[in-house]
Amino acid sequence: MAEVTNDLIYEVLKRIQGDTSALREGQVEMRAEMSAMRGHMLAMQTDIANIYARLGSHESRLERIEMRLNLISEPAH
Repeated sequence: MAEVTNDLIYEVLKRIQGDTSALREGQVEMRAEMSAMRGHMLAMQTDIANIYARLGSHESRLERIEMRLNLISEPAH
């Protein structure tokens, strides 16, 4: 069996330190990607909310037009 020396322990510890550093860098990258995805999701939710607001506005305008033209008797709320 190989003799355990301080140099051998030092080399192993250096490798472990390098691996840990690489893991940290990967974690930082993953956090940045997750943050970007969160931003895109929030933007999409905002866009969808704006679309629903516009759709509601168009729906109420159409209802008023239909009432003016006597196409319907009452609003459908």
